[in-house]
Amino acid sequence: MDMAPKEVIEFLQSTARSVGAEVASPWFYLQFGLILTAAGIAYAADAALRARVDMTSLAMRWPLPLRHFVRVLVGSASTAVFAILVIAERVTMYHLTWPSRSYLLMVAAKLALAWLVIRLITSVIRNAFIVKLVSITAWFVAALSILGQLDPAAETLDSFAIEIGGLRLTPLLLIKAGALLIAALWLTNIAANFIESRITRASDLTPSVQVLLVKIIRISLMVVAIAIALGAVGINLSALAVFTGAAGVGIGLGLQKIVANFISGIILLADKSVKPGDLVTIGDSSGRISAMKTRYISVAAGDGREFLIPNEDLVTQKVVNWTYTDKNTLLKVLFSTNYDADPRLVCKLAIEVAAAAPRAIKNKPPNCIITEFAEAGMKFSLTFWIADPDGMDNVKSEVMLALWDAFKREGIRVPYPVREIRIRGGALPVEPVVEVSG
Repeated sequence: MDMAPKEVIEFLQSTARSVGAEVASPWFYLQFGLILTAAGIAYAADAALRARVDMTSLAMRWPLPLRHFVRVLVGSASTAVFAILVIAERVTMYHLTWPSRSYLLMVAAKLALAWLVIRLITSVIRNAFIVKLVSITAWFVAALSILGQLDPAAETLDSFAIEIGGLRLTPLLLIKAGALLIAALWLTNIAANFIESRITRASDLTPSVQVLLVKIIRISLMVVAIAIALGAVGINLSALAVFTGAAGVGIGLGLQKIVANFISGIILLADKSVKPGDLVTIGDSSGRISAMKTRYISVAAGDGREFLIPNEDLVTQKVVNWTYTDKNTLLKVLFSTNYDADPRLVCKLAIEVAAAAPRAIKNKPPNCIITEFAEAGMKFSLTFWIADPDGMDNVKSEVMLALWDAFKREGIRVPYPVREIRIRGGALPVEPVVEVSG
């Protein structure tokens, strides 16, 4: 480990001496009072502006980027007013006395302006956490630069180092790499979202191919962004071979399922066996595929539930895809009648009822056959086609209700179990009833 404690101590001592000399001057307290006064006026102005201006309807007729810029500027009104007041105080003192006696005002004005600029620039970022992280980091760097301590601070951070193989890790290197990675991944996300919007509009691509292309592009852009960010700070990717090997061992030992699901997801997207919008049955789970992710697919059951099924299960288990090659679905309705009914009339009525169903396909006529002479009655099987498997239980229910009405109209009865008890060789024993009168 490469450390330079003397440089750190000298840096801290020089900073303490500068601060001490500034605080000992009576002009420091005058500047401090002026800064507090400007802060109070800025706060009052901001409160008055927010009370008079409706932020939701502000600049509604303006273009969206300009409207967003104006809203951010109004939201940062306190910082802008504070910067203007401090600059005015600085100019006044600069012309009335020595420039060194208004140094603190100059620093406060520059810090306020830096924060205002950073706030306007980061307003294009939607993630609140990233906005705070970037804003605070950028303002801290700007503050060090304004105070003239940026280079000493950078040298101090670079003086602590850890050698790992051929890689020299320092706090300064990690900060630079982190900042560049955040910026690169943010730009990558913007580019990926733009490309995804273009791909989803392509009507000649199937949904599975669209998802596959989006995933490949996102992963490729992410890898390129990471490589560029690490190369920009001087990290040789070949020096990361040790970490790559360790990651490979970790994948082999503890991440088999994750890798298996990832590879299975790519296979599913490539072979198009399932795609978003398909109606599937996987084990006890049935529903329509609403999304295909890297690790799992989401199956909407239609009752508010969503089944998150790992991609590996779709590759290794039996999957019923009701809409794989053809959405036409054959429905089967099983029913029984008693032996008093005419089976030919029963089949005719069943066919007419199925043909009259609103969702039945007209060019594929229904069919009804007798399947068994059972103990309780005759069993029939009615089959007919519908154009879409979605809601097929409702269609079956409608057909069975119509079939019930037709049977009632024709006097056809549906069998139900009847039990007869016959007693041979005597009567049932009857217990004597004893009446007790009080």
